[in-house]
Amino acid sequence: MNNFGTFTKLRPSSLLRHLYSASESTCLQVQSNSVTWSIYLEQGRITYATHSVEPFDRLERHLRRLSHQINSITGEVRVQLRLMFEPDAQAQSTEHSDRQEQTIAPPLPPEYQAICWLVSERYLHSTQAAMLIQELVKEVLEAYLLIQQGTYQLTNALYRVPVICKLDAEKIVERCQQRLNIWRSLAPHISSPYQRPYLVIKTTDRNPNISGLDPSLIDWMKGFSLRHLAVIVNQDELVLTRNLYPYIANGTVLLHEPDPPFDKLPTTYTEISQTPIYLPEPSKKASQTAILPSSISGEKAGIPAKTENLANRQERVPTSYNKETVPELTTSDKTEAEEKVPSTPTTSTVSRKIYKVVSVDDSPTILREISRFLEDESFSVVTISDPLKAVMTIIRHKPDLILLDLNMDGMDGYELCRLVRNNSMFKKTPIIMVTGSKGIVDKVRARLVGASGYLTKPFTRADLLKMVFMHLA
Repeated sequence: MNNFGTFTKLRPSSLLRHLYSASESTCLQVQSNSVTWSIYLEQGRITYATHSVEPFDRLERHLRRLSHQINSITGEVRVQLRLMFEPDAQAQSTEHSDRQEQTIAPPLPPEYQAICWLVSERYLHSTQAAMLIQELVKEVLEAYLLIQQGTYQLTNALYRVPVICKLDAEKIVERCQQRLNIWRSLAPHISSPYQRPYLVIKTTDRNPNISGLDPSLIDWMKGFSLRHLAVIVNQDELVLTRNLYPYIANGTVLLHEPDPPFDKLPTTYTEISQTPIYLPEPSKKASQTAILPSSISGEKAGIPAKTENLANRQERVPTSYNKETVPELTTSDKTEAEEKVPSTPTTSTVSRKIYKVVSVDDSPTILREISRFLEDESFSVVTISDPLKAVMTIIRHKPDLILLDLNMDGMDGYELCRLVRNNSMFKKTPIIMVTGSKGIVDKVRARLVGASGYLTKPFTRADLLKMVFMHLA
């Protein structure tokens, strides 16, 4: 039997607390602002949680973090994972709509299937998978706890996820609340981890000297969100945001609102301007006058000195890994309070990496759009309209990333991809297939000829940046 409910002023924590206090085994589905949250519980403990906004982007970010400790989680493995398990966005949207109308139990989330595959293929030990799930659940619950209104449905656990771990719901919610309190303390300047920082100051210097900011962070402030930037520079997102806070507060760094579909997620501060406010150039002393909220320090920030394991390992998922020693997850010995914002200017002598992107398409319109999306001081875009001349041009330019249209006159993208891959120089170069086609057949063919990813037309700048994040950042 399914239970339904509607709320206008939801206390999401109260709803979840009722379920775990009663030791329920169910799937809680909550819908708000076109976003669907699914929280799986077994005997009052959380086995998984997800929401419908870019679940594979979320998995990619956390796998990127894990890859610093686990050598087996390579870029090639992450690409293979998405090609195998990531559903087409339109198909996923239709599936969500059909489920809502039929009120049937949710299927096993595709990204959870991907995690199970990582375990069964020995890329992850079950303990490492449990830690991965814990971090994914925490991120999902942070957004869930911000919901103000929506509808919910409780589905009896006729369809349960294979249990890799069981999380202590009370402790994990408490930790999420601690972090949310810190996010709220940054309002009104910062209202979402998906806001996108840009430097307001424009200079001719390729490495502008901004006191206390990592030069590599400055290089990537080109449309990536705070959350994505934190992964690129391998920092906790609250630590990174705290470091940026003085520059955001004094106008040195401008925050743009989240790109779709991340703009559908609830924010930590509701009174948000719908248009960017461009502030005047700050004075030289401006960076010293912006005051950091005093609550962003130490354990109160919700960033423990060591990773806390809230999971109880389960042995119900069959795995075939050997019982040999595997790398353990580790964190920095420094607490958040010890990672101070430097008060003295730093000068970088590291030259900025300019990424070269080659785009092959017989449509001048598409080539212009790709150039417009990427052409700035971090990217150099080479466009090729004749696929028959593409191979020699690619060899000459030696790009960091290749975009290939699938349907071109003279030579299609599959054949061109195969020819490029046959050159040892491009064995590891990311090759992204760009097409208007839908369906699994294209993805399978693209994978067979060595493609690294799949971009469906029409695409936005955010979609293109997602590919850059996956393969270059």
